[in-house]
Amino acid sequence: MHKTMALFSRKEVDNELKNFTTRNFENPDDCKDLEQIRFYVRELCLKIEELEKRFEYVPNSAYALLAQYNSQQNTILSKDFSDTYK
Repeated sequence: MHKTMALFSRKEVDNELKNFTTRNFENPDDCKDLEQIRFYVRELCLKIEELEKRFEYVPNSAYALLAQYNSQQNTILSKDFSDTYK
């Protein structure tokens, strides 16, 4: 285990991520704009990289949230594509 991780429990890292996303992120289903989603995806990827470097641990919830943003992005792209070629 990474020596920094020894100072923190996985629960504390999970809570750090939860607090970060609660303060800074909108629910993926509420995002209707591609630029907004892309912003959140970039920020979340940066947070994942930070956690990996600091703790060599990233909560599964980070990847689940990233998947939700990607899914919402795909939904919007699909709708835009369908609207363009009607």
